[in-house]
Amino acid sequence: MTDRPRPSALLFDLQGTATDFYTPVVAGLREAFPDADHDELLTRWRAGYFEQTGPEAPVDDAGWVSVHAIYRAALDEVLAEAGLQAGDDVCEALSRTWQRLEPWPDSIQGLSRLRSRYTTATLSNADVAAAVRICKHAALPFDAVFTAEMAGAFKPDPRAYLTAARYLDVPTSEIMMVACHKYDLRAAAELGLATAFVARPLEFGPAGSPDAEFDDAFTINATDFLDLADQLDC
Repeated sequence: MTDRPRPSALLFDLQGTATDFYTPVVAGLREAFPDADHDELLTRWRAGYFEQTGPEAPVDDAGWVSVHAIYRAALDEVLAEAGLQAGDDVCEALSRTWQRLEPWPDSIQGLSRLRSRYTTATLSNADVAAAVRICKHAALPFDAVFTAEMAGAFKPDPRAYLTAARYLDVPTSEIMMVACHKYDLRAAAELGLATAFVARPLEFGPAGSPDAEFDDAFTINATDFLDLADQLDC
């Protein structure tokens, strides 16, 4: 770690960083569409999700559209483009798979060690209810759950990070953002947060190719949460 003072709080991305979404989501797709290219469906589904959580993300009359609704709408588009059909109950169940993600093998032990010294919380683009379900299903030991819904803006919008800092009552200079997605960390760094890149080479499955290369632009680079706990003396 650099000469920068140690943080007092750690914010964690959920989907991909703390949990494995590939395994449960592909399993659901495989059960629903046995003969399809499941990796391709997942790739296109994630792309549709990112398109709808960008700067032009849709909002309803209350100023927010749930991530579950976004996943469902993106799935409908992907299935139509692929020429696949499924009933509403199947599509609804598939969309809810994103709320039943599995922890990485290091996540629970690593978070428990980190929590012994630091305040730990999520900062996820999932809705509050979805983030709570993910954490409970995966038994992730966070102190608090913060999400984009609380800010009314998806990461990497600055409002997401600043809202979490406000709820923590901690200046951004004392917070570290932990993620396997570099865009997330770069956005946090611009606001003065420290950054920890955690490589997740299997984020997109055995055949996937996420950017898992360490980068000196980040405060810490770690192979997993256990390595991060070692580097933060937990």
